[in-house]
Amino acid sequence: MRTSRDQSPTHDLAIIGSGAAAFAGAIAARREGLSVVMVERSTVGGTCVNVGCVPSKALLAAAEARRAAYTAGRFPGMAPTVAPVDFRALRDGTHGLVEALRTEKYADLVAHYGWRIVTGTGRFDEGPALDVIGADGESTRIEAEHYLIATGARPSVPQVPGLDRAGYLTSATALELDRLPASMSVVGGNAVGLETAQLFAHLGTRVTVVEAQSRLAPDEEPEISAAVAEVLADEGIAVHVGAELLRVRCADQHRADQCRVLSIRSGEGEFELRSEQVLVATGRGPVTDELNLAAIGVATGGRGEVIVDEELRTANPRVWAAGDVTGGPQFVYVAAAQGTTAVENALLGGRWTPDYTALPKVIFTTPAIASVGMTAEQAVAEGLVPDCRIVPLSHLPRALVDRNTRGLVKLVAEAETGRLLGAHVLAEGAGEVIAAAGYAIGLGLTVGQLAHAWVPYLTMAEGLKLAALAYTTDVAALSCCAG
Repeated sequence: MRTSRDQSPTHDLAIIGSGAAAFAGAIAARREGLSVVMVERSTVGGTCVNVGCVPSKALLAAAEARRAAYTAGRFPGMAPTVAPVDFRALRDGTHGLVEALRTEKYADLVAHYGWRIVTGTGRFDEGPALDVIGADGESTRIEAEHYLIATGARPSVPQVPGLDRAGYLTSATALELDRLPASMSVVGGNAVGLETAQLFAHLGTRVTVVEAQSRLAPDEEPEISAAVAEVLADEGIAVHVGAELLRVRCADQHRADQCRVLSIRSGEGEFELRSEQVLVATGRGPVTDELNLAAIGVATGGRGEVIVDEELRTANPRVWAAGDVTGGPQFVYVAAAQGTTAVENALLGGRWTPDYTALPKVIFTTPAIASVGMTAEQAVAEGLVPDCRIVPLSHLPRALVDRNTRGLVKLVAEAETGRLLGAHVLAEGAGEVIAAAGYAIGLGLTVGQLAHAWVPYLTMAEGLKLAALAYTTDVAALSCCAG
């Protein structure tokens, strides 16, 4: 292996990774005229644009269009239709969208802002410095004043006997299938598992969800979990909660791609599930195994995450980390904010710390799940006394005219002051609704103030107002637009 020294002068910033955190950090540095070099071992753009948010939500939108046609019979005078699915064509069309966004939002920005990308696998050495091993085996040494680790995360797969041999899909590889499977078992009933389960079910696959915890969407409010379970049941998606995956085998060793058998243990006893494909959606783990972090004194946690302080600095004062690799909230908008914050603190003398008090999150199911702030359980853990109200969508005019009342709105307030602590929504368009609740929490508003806010009639956002009114009023006794 031949080693060469990076011929450019020492950089202000070297970044390992090229996803949201990496690009946000690079842009922040270049706007200040600082020199940047970026190391990427694979495809520029990271998880979100390549194998995560963009392709999955594009396919979810297609699946929802098919489901909408099938459920059109809920409107008088309309008949349901079942649209055929050419999964290969659907997949290839998604590839085109991904390539366009990767070019526009990532590759073109490198030239626009003017930084260099070195292709290869980065590994830290004493100094600190980076040795980048290219595909040809040549090593390039890069030195910088500061380093930003933004290598992201990858699917985390449990050690289950027979799983590797039988073969499995992840949320990324499932989107690359050549054809739609007849049946699929989804192991994991949180965000990725629920989204993927509905995606394939709405396209025509028979889907079963297996969740180890006692309920689906276990991080959400119990009422949300229960309502989601009802939605899946109505759509013919089988669910097993409190279920442990014991082993996986092929029903026919000569036709391993045709049927996989899952042995499950739950409160129902031990039983078997058979499906053409198994998709594992049990979380994501930080990508740090090849970085040689010990050589530069950077500590990692039990899952391999880079340990950082509130300002995103590692134990090495010249090394910072941002995004999924830190083990924090795994959202692309968090990664981008952290990338900018880390660079401002590293190179511009900032002392910024991210504030997650009003951090919204969305699970893109149908209906969508969205939340911001605390659950009632979290409020109790913080020493607060929560006061909650729940309004089913059957009270919301927008849901009534849509003839789709699946869902609810739950607010969590501080009992003594009425201050809004959390909002939890299961509804079509819940992602848009939750932004308003986030602003209310960020501004410290009370449910009384929210109850008297202006909200357009016949919008899902009106659900927030109704839930706030429920603290003092019987919303079932209101006229359609009474405030």
